[in-house]
Amino acid sequence: MPLIKVIIPAYNEERSIAHVINDIPDMVDEVIVVSNNSTDSTEIEAKKAGATVLVESQKGYGYACLKGMDYISKSKEKPDIIVFLDGDYSDYPEELTKLVQPITEDSLDFVLGSRVKELRENGSMTFPQIFGNWLATNLMRIFFGSRFTDLGPFRAIKYNKLLGLNMEDKTYGWTVEMQLKVIKQKLSYTEIPVRYRNRIGVSKVSGTVKGAIFAGVKILYWIFKYSLK
Repeated sequence: MPLIKVIIPAYNEERSIAHVINDIPDMVDEVIVVSNNSTDSTEIEAKKAGATVLVESQKGYGYACLKGMDYISKSKEKPDIIVFLDGDYSDYPEELTKLVQPITEDSLDFVLGSRVKELRENGSMTFPQIFGNWLATNLMRIFFGSRFTDLGPFRAIKYNKLLGLNMEDKTYGWTVEMQLKVIKQKLSYTEIPVRYRNRIGVSKVSGTVKGAIFAGVKILYWIFKYSLK
């Protein structure tokens, strides 16, 4: 059995985080919740649900993911696979089993959970999210020959390949940076359709105009940065 660890960035997800942790399959060795400067009881709820809880005071999705990776790098037993998952319960954690299957059975390097329209709950993705995904993935296809159709947060990657990506982005560009580097380094990858539901609470990105604009700018920055290399 491969050793699997899950990293969950979380900012004020006290109502949802226990649901997320409880639905993660038993095949996972460790669930790491990185509280991204939460001001509610996210950390308490995550600990009660059995997760390892870290605190990252610098706000930013990438900051939280990098904190989780730094913790893993210092652990005695290194994982074979890292899964990234959001803490708002919009993903279905139990689908982790099918997300890691192409890695464990076919030895692929990276698997993205694609939030296809047929499996999305009504209203679970805002118009800025849908348009941003469409624009970003089409630009990636044009510039890089990418087969990605989504920038979804639910994703699995071999640990050694993740380290080789040398991830940098500290905020909203984390997901697209990872996918661009997967393409540029010619890693093997695929997409698996996953279900997606309305999150618990308000989105910190798509739920605000500022967040949606900032996320869009960061995504385009990474795409054009790599298109010029």
